[in-house]
Amino acid sequence: MLVLLPPSESKWAGPPRGAPVDLGSLSSPGLTPARERVLDALVDLSARPDAPALLGAGASLAQVVRANTTLRTRPAAPAARVYTGVLHDALDLPSLPAAAARRVLVVSALWGVLGPRDRVPGYRLSMGTDLPGVGPLAAFWRPHLAEALRPSGLVVDCRSAAYAAAWVPDADTAGRTVAVRVLRGGRVVSHAAKHTRGLLARHLLTRAGRPPRTPAALLDATVEAFGAELLEPARRGAPWTLEVEAP
Repeated sequence: MLVLLPPSESKWAGPPRGAPVDLGSLSSPGLTPARERVLDALVDLSARPDAPALLGAGASLAQVVRANTTLRTRPAAPAARVYTGVLHDALDLPSLPAAAARRVLVVSALWGVLGPRDRVPGYRLSMGTDLPGVGPLAAFWRPHLAEALRPSGLVVDCRSAAYAAAWVPDADTAGRTVAVRVLRGGRVVSHAAKHTRGLLARHLLTRAGRPPRTPAALLDATVEAFGAELLEPARRGAPWTLEVEAP
């Protein structure tokens, strides 16, 4: 089982001291040239006075955007600590056993994909950005992640829509990919969805017994802690959908 996560919009800036990011040491080293290109473009953009607007950040975040200019030199920290939003707080990646953490990947607008132990600095960049010199990031990353992400087992997809666009499972993988949709009273929710996805991911990664290997086994594991329903693919080559009721 592999759990795919989005990053968090809020991020820890990182420790005051330590080594900077080493792109060659990150998971999926084949992504290094693509990471270099996005990183260079983001550093250049972030020095411009119009950078907050182009990155979809308000004036109050101008200093956070400006910090992107130091991404190559600022101390890095494990991705498990850098991501601090609602989903990641509910999941609590740093406390996961090592074997469970190895089943998690975070899809990132800047790095493509990261494992929890990959060391990176905090940054400001979302997958919905049309980055000057690179273009729309979901479209940029799609072919690169198609090569880098070739999971062999069940995929539990907890990504939001923008990040889901950056990696689309091929026909073979779609049959064992399950997208998580969160409902409350039959309606799709947003803020509660992040929290629920984090709780669900933690449950699946820490529960006793073998990790689920099929969509049906995933449903069985989910209903141990949540109300849920498994929906068959809407069309040939599409993933399954797991509808989970927010607590």
